[in-house]
Amino acid sequence: MYTYNNFDKEFVKLRAAQYRDQLERRLDGRLKEEEFRPLRLQNGWYVQRYAPMLRVAVPYGELNTAQLRVLAQIAREYDQPSEEVFQAAVTGQARLSGIGIELTKGYGHFTTRQNIQYNWIPLEKSADVMDLLATVNMHGIQTSGNCIRNITSDGLAGIAPDEIADPRPFCEILRQWSTLHPEFAFLPRKFKIAVTGAEEDRAATDWHDVGLKLVKAREDDAANGIARGDLGFQVLVGGGMGRTPVIATKIREFLPWNQILNYLEAIVRVYNLFGRRDNKYKARIKILVKAEGQKYIDAVESEYQNILTQDGAPHTITQAELDRVSKHFVPPAFAECALSASDFVASKVSRILEVAAHDDVAFTRWLTRNVHAHKNPKLRAVTLSVKRVGQSPGDVTPEQMEAAAQIADQFSAGEIRVTHDQNLLLPWVSCDALPELWRAAKKAGFASSNIGLLSDMIACPGGDFCDLANARSLPIAQELTERYQDLDELEDIGDIDLHMSGCINSCGHHHSGHIGILGVDKDGQEWYQLTLGGSDGSKISGASVAGKVVGPSFSAAEIPDAIEAVLKTYKQLREPRGEKFELFIDTLKRLGAEPFKAAANGARHKEEAAA
Repeated sequence: MYTYNNFDKEFVKLRAAQYRDQLERRLDGRLKEEEFRPLRLQNGWYVQRYAPMLRVAVPYGELNTAQLRVLAQIAREYDQPSEEVFQAAVTGQARLSGIGIELTKGYGHFTTRQNIQYNWIPLEKSADVMDLLATVNMHGIQTSGNCIRNITSDGLAGIAPDEIADPRPFCEILRQWSTLHPEFAFLPRKFKIAVTGAEEDRAATDWHDVGLKLVKAREDDAANGIARGDLGFQVLVGGGMGRTPVIATKIREFLPWNQILNYLEAIVRVYNLFGRRDNKYKARIKILVKAEGQKYIDAVESEYQNILTQDGAPHTITQAELDRVSKHFVPPAFAECALSASDFVASKVSRILEVAAHDDVAFTRWLTRNVHAHKNPKLRAVTLSVKRVGQSPGDVTPEQMEAAAQIADQFSAGEIRVTHDQNLLLPWVSCDALPELWRAAKKAGFASSNIGLLSDMIACPGGDFCDLANARSLPIAQELTERYQDLDELEDIGDIDLHMSGCINSCGHHHSGHIGILGVDKDGQEWYQLTLGGSDGSKISGASVAGKVVGPSFSAAEIPDAIEAVLKTYKQLREPRGEKFELFIDTLKRLGAEPFKAAANGARHKEEAAA
């Protein structure tokens, strides 16, 4: 993991001190709310439906256990609203229609962009939280506002067997370059960058303002000093969800790795110059790229050449700088020893696991679902599932964070990661420790073998907390989680992505779900649209594409039955694939949406008849 130097540490502490001064001036009336608003947003503080919400950056998803324990402390000690505020929220929720949930406080929420959010911290305590975060080199800088946001990556970065190169050093260089970049502090709209170094896209790069994929130069890329096999980036621009879902456009097949900052400077500079500022719904870079097409690409290439020739390529990354940053991302000492051990035999690990899994169906399932291949054959990556009955996707209590930290200290060299699908991942687990880890994860409630299955859904906080939401997503998520608890049934349904958003801003990535649920407002009431066939570009999903709406909106009470009808139709129509069946997304692609649309609408009519 990257370790902050003295400059980094002092910078974060000074930023926290600056925020404290701003807060004090707001609380005593020297700053008006309209003056304070941009200052708090620059540090990740929103004012949501009932209380302030803090978003803390977790760059490219990496945490050490000291940081995770501080995040747990914040949840326990600060995510506690006054009784008056909390009761107002409970009363407000009771007025909404449909199924409900019991509001909770004192927890953190991991997001799809590898951040953590808190929903109940009183504003007058916000500076204390900033100071506490600074003690472990954390902050909320650029988690809000029209700037370059938290850089995200593959949860398996640096350890995946299909990886071409480790993207984390580049993510860190991008983080340092973009932090408080003076030219890009007030862009037309927010700007999100995702980086991957693997053959399979597990970072949803097609859905970002800029997606960067590490690649090796091919024969036809060889020119101007580039040789076949050289490392570089494939550059995609203009992806995004929201009101207008757009798949990013590939504007560079190959860019030498050392030029990525100069090229990004050109991309964002052209956007800053020509992006719309008169209409926030048309201000994202995806609108500019879609409207201008080749003209935008040509403008970027022209600006890039100016940066190289006229400006002297000031942001060229030297080999020495890459080496300096890369030293922070070497495997733990025990992992290096494991990789070089001459007495290692792969079959030995297989025998250990075979004996441990003998007659233990639950452990075998966990090995299949939650344990992932590793670049080092004697190691594995392990997902700790935080999806469970009674908790919303991504929510984690202080006790759970502390338990995860203890497990990471014991089994993963003190490192843990936040994944795109709102789970936690241990990157450095010895194969022979898997049986013991399984028992520890089971005891802590992290061992649900549902990774990639229906109950491993993605959801945003929705209308229970977010002031922008049209409808609540959490009650629907909890209803579906309770309905689909049988692991035999989940395995029979197979791999499936269910994504849910409370509004068109798409924080729950509903566009990219095989099944997507979108909360909409209809005459002041909560309703939900159902989409089918979305993809985030993963191996199972195939090429990135936005799902299509299958019919009129459903009420909160109808949507779980509509999902059930869609899944029942899939099981009736799927075809065998060896000993198993084709996946839901493959059946959907083969037959189209009509059978599933008819099933969903049939469930609605059944509900209406019963009423």
